[in-house]
Order: sequence, then C-alpha cells, then structure tokens
Amino acid sequence: MTGFATTRRGLLMAGGAVLAMGALPRGLRAQEPLKVAGVYTVPVEQQWVSRIHKAAEAAKAAGRVDYSFTENVANTDYPRVLREYAESGVKLIVGEIFGVEQEAREVATDYPDVAFLMGSSLPADESVPNLAVFDNYIQDAAYLTGIIAGAMSKGNIGMVGGFPIPEVNRLMNAFMAGARDFMAGAREVNPGVTFQVSFIGSWFDPPKAKETAFAMIENGADLLYAERFGVSDAAKERGVLAIGNVIDTQADYPDTVVASALWHFEPTFDKAVAAVQAGTFTAADYGVYSFMKEGGSSLAPLGTFEGKVPEEAMKLVAEREAAIKDGSFTVGIDDNEPKSS
Repeated sequence: MTGFATTRRGLLMAGGAVLAMGALPRGLRAQEPLKVAGVYTVPVEQQWVSRIHKAAEAAKAAGRVDYSFTENVANTDYPRVLREYAESGVKLIVGEIFGVEQEAREVATDYPDVAFLMGSSLPADESVPNLAVFDNYIQDAAYLTGIIAGAMSKGNIGMVGGFPIPEVNRLMNAFMAGARDFMAGAREVNPGVTFQVSFIGSWFDPPKAKETAFAMIENGADLLYAERFGVSDAAKERGVLAIGNVIDTQADYPDTVVASALWHFEPTFDKAVAAVQAGTFTAADYGVYSFMKEGGSSLAPLGTFEGKVPEEAMKLVAEREAAIKDGSFTVGIDDNEPKSS
C-alpha cells in the first residue's frame, strides 16, 4: 500500500506540474520555431536577396524559425506562390514586391493571419495591417565607400545599376556625395569628379552589366561602382578598381574591389520574427533597421587594400562613421535618379 500511495502521489504531482506549465504565460514557455517562407524573383546568390536569405538561414540554424524558400519566381507567378505558402500554414512570408506591389497587397488582404514582410518602394499601408515593408537603407555605408572612391580615382567614376528606383538611387547618390565631399576637401589633389551613370534594366544580368562597365572604362572610367554583378568582372579584366555593394566580394577580386557597403538584414528579420511571435506585427516601415546605427549596414574591412587608401581619406571615413553612429552626422536620403555628369 505504501508503494502504491507513493506512486499515486508522484503521478498527481507530475500532473500538477504539467498543468502548471500549461498555465504559464506564453512568453515564459519555449516557443516553437516560427514557420517562415521566402519568395524571391532572383537566385538567392543575387546580392540583395542573398542578405535576406542569409539572415533567415541564421535564424533557422539557431532553431528560431522553420524556413523554406522559392527562388526565380516571375512577377506573373509571384501572387500564386504567396498564396500557396499562406495556405500551407506559414506565419511570416518575406520577399520583394517591387514589380507586383498591388497584387501582393491583395494577397495579404486575403490572408490576414499571415504576416508579410516585403521589400517595397511604397510606404506601409494601414489598410493592409499584416503587410510591412522594408528596403536596404544602407546609404550610410555607401557614403563612406564614396569617400574611399574619391581618394582612389583620378576623377572618372563609372556607376552601373539595375533599375533607377529609390532602393538603387539612394545608394548611388550617397556614394556620389561621399566622393564629392572628399574631393572638395582635397582639391589640390583632385579638383573634381565625373560620374558615368547607367542602368541595365535587370536585377540579375551579369553579362549586360559587364558590357556596360566595359563601355565606361573605354570612356575613361578608372573606378567602377558595382551595384550589379558583372561590373567587378569588367574592372578586373581591364585593370581598374571597383567598389562593392551589399555584399563583400573582395575574396573573389582581391586586386580589384577596394571596399564595399554591406547590408545586414538580421536586425530587420529578427524584429519581424519577434513581432509575429508576440502578436504585435503590423503595417510598418522596417527600413530603419538597415541604418548603420541599428547595425543594419557597415563598411567592409579593406583587407587587401589595407594601407593602400590615402590616410587622409581613412581619417575622414573614421570621423564620419563615428558621427553617423552617434547621430551627429546624417547621410541624406536622395531617391531621385542619379545622372551622369
């Protein structure tokens, strides 16, 4: 009888513990990985999308999300793929809707219990409360690479972009501002700068970007701003320098890529995941989490070009970077289409 009573008491105590755990507030219990899907119009190795994919994969490796994705989705198929993921039980969908803004919002309206975090040129709309927007506001880092470019170029810089949309324009304009600012303070060395600006009309066409860059080099460019893949290949083949964008490609171009403006999507992604799990996700602009002071962007290490960039330029870079982080210097956000000069 004693053994039975002891066993029975242990079972009751265990049952009570289970009930107590069930009564804990949700935030105090271990959460299941959030089901997340990525829908991308280009391959995941493409610069911009690769940063989203990298952040999601890191969260998956940490056990915080259950992440799946589909790449190379045509704009005409994009709404269908969104719907398929929404129907599958995914709680957060991340992607880019620059070419399907209205269609994506219609899908989000049909699935109010699914959160959509979308790269977009348009503002968040409170009438679609479950769709938040973001963009890579890495103008801070782009500005710093412009200072370096101004120091490394003799005054003719070629710039190859995908499309003249705000996401691209603001980075090019910030880069140009950095180059001009450095040259304005070193006129005895380099009195001015000429920019050649061209857009290839594609997010992923390395051969076309390369040919466009070749034309700029033939027109006197001695440094290229590689907003698109293919530009650094042209620079390498013709023996000119390049500045990278979004990712660090110096390992592939050790004698070509001087510096890069890096985008870190982790702050943006982590904020969205936390909001979904807390039930507070709503229409908002997550672009601010790409700012340098939020940890969303940075200047890549100079690596092979350490000690090769003029000291005057690196001193200005250090001063401006510190001022950006403490809020005493603000890089302007200019979404207007940049022009050749």
